[in-house]
Amino acid sequence: VAQAVAPAVQAARQYVQTQDANVDETTWWEQLHRVTLWVAVTQWVSVFCIRASRGAKVLWELLGEGYSRVLTSDRAKVYMGHPLHRHQLCWAHLRRDFQAMIDRGGAGAGVGRQLLAYADVLFEWWHWVRDGTWVRATLQRHVSGLRAAFRQTLEAGVQCSCAKTAATCRELLAVEPTLWTFVRVEGIDPTNNAAERALRHAVQWRKTSFGTESAAGSHFVENLLTVVATCRQQDRPVLAYLTACCIALHTRTQPPSLLPQTRS
Repeated sequence: VAQAVAPAVQAARQYVQTQDANVDETTWWEQLHRVTLWVAVTQWVSVFCIRASRGAKVLWELLGEGYSRVLTSDRAKVYMGHPLHRHQLCWAHLRRDFQAMIDRGGAGAGVGRQLLAYADVLFEWWHWVRDGTWVRATLQRHVSGLRAAFRQTLEAGVQCSCAKTAATCRELLAVEPTLWTFVRVEGIDPTNNAAERALRHAVQWRKTSFGTESAAGSHFVENLLTVVATCRQQDRPVLAYLTACCIALHTRTQPPSLLPQTRS
């Protein structure tokens, strides 16, 4: 089956490299060794790969050297080599960072409460855009003031006596443009939830199968995860797609594509 879907999966990998993408990674096990399962999610296609490394080399293998689209991710260092103006950091992760400031108490708690309040306002505005209450231009007008206040709070946080809070604020100031890419670029979401949701199926598979026993097994997993996630995005029946690919393999014909223009 992995062989049957391989041509379509390879085309899907090339397609993803031309699209805005949400990227995330999680632990996988191969022959009882810890490896990394990566996912890149675009609007219509998702691709997975399993590699030994969690480093930038794999990220650029997945997205392609010179990737020129918008990357949405968490704050892991592996993603920080992407240009700031084409990078969106996940606000859902930031909310957890701000809550951690509050939970630590002390000098950083007030900074955390203010940042969290700004984040909640931003999410409320974003929901208004998504449900049609606001148009994007309205969001853009309102965000300018919020962005200035948010930056002022980060600058105050750098000066607070809580070392962890100060470090987080300093790191966010260094990449501050990446917080607002979604306001400027249409089609970009302020969270990385799409990639996290895509990994849930894989995580459940890992918990019940305990990973894979070989590189061939991992190749099967990454190919099948790619097919299942992409078919679900496109409302295509997974079993029918796999059957068509296997028939194509045995009849030496071209398997059906996973690319979006083939959606029925």
